[in-house]
Amino acid sequence: MRRGTTRFARWLFSVHIIITFIALSLICPCVQAAVEKTRVSKKIPVILDTDIGDDIDDTWALALALKSPELDIKLVVGDQGKSLYRARLIAKLLEVAGRTDIPVGVGIGSKSGGGGQSAWIEGYDLKSYPGKVHEDGVQAIIDTIMRSPETITLIAYGPLPNVAAALEREPRIAKRARFVGMHGSVRRGYGGSKKVSAEYNVRADAKACQKVLTGPWDITITPLDTCGLVHLTGEKYRSVRDSKDALAAAVIANYRVWSKNKEVAESRSSTLFDTVAVYLAFSDELVKIENFRIRVTDKGFTVIDPSAKVMEVATEWKDMGAFEDLLVKRLTSPTVKP
Repeated sequence: MRRGTTRFARWLFSVHIIITFIALSLICPCVQAAVEKTRVSKKIPVILDTDIGDDIDDTWALALALKSPELDIKLVVGDQGKSLYRARLIAKLLEVAGRTDIPVGVGIGSKSGGGGQSAWIEGYDLKSYPGKVHEDGVQAIIDTIMRSPETITLIAYGPLPNVAAALEREPRIAKRARFVGMHGSVRRGYGGSKKVSAEYNVRADAKACQKVLTGPWDITITPLDTCGLVHLTGEKYRSVRDSKDALAAAVIANYRVWSKNKEVAESRSSTLFDTVAVYLAFSDELVKIENFRIRVTDKGFTVIDPSAKVMEVATEWKDMGAFEDLLVKRLTSPTVKP
């Protein structure tokens, strides 16, 4: 009697396992989708600090940020002078993207001056921007960080006078934010050269960069070692160039205005340094991250120094092609709405 009962129990248990397996095979896709939705819905609050309007890669980076569902953009501020030109460019791009819910900050430095994308904003009045414009962009950075219930990721892809000034005014922001930047050159320089360079974003204001990269916050940077290798060519570039998406079209329109070589502008992108900083705000799967102690010299070099602050450095690509694919897919997809 006991043996029969045991056999029946084993048979019943086996049937239970089979039924459970079948049920899970049917349910799991739904569960997985729900988990994915939850993951994406938990967005990372970010501030963008950019010298947009000089090199065109800042415009590509802003578009990538606007197309990334992982990111909740709280503020975009122009840095490194020419503040009205940069603010107008940011504001018009946000209007094209339908994201006038995002405030624009006017950075410190001269309000005069223009750049290679001036023709694209000709006639555009910053006062017409439907969203909020902060005349004091540095204070807007401070207020956004200090009022946030969550840690803010400050993505900076340009020289850092705004960020250094924010730290000077309110040092506590470093305890409430994480810094992600496109800065430096560790093992390789421009174009993948083995000669280390004094990278522009560091060299242009070395004192500001020294202050920011010694701040008591978590730091992740993409130096030229990784970001200096990114271009779109061939079908990948044509997919963005020929996209009907309004923001992608605006990126290409700006590239055509900015480029000194019209033939090149129709066939490939320039180096898209700053897009990698945006990517590192939400993922590092496609790059190799190493922990280095980095010191910024007065001449703008980023050198390994045992006494310096530890930071995460994206030193190599694991799969740059996959990053290019992600960039193309996002730029040609609909803009992420709040």
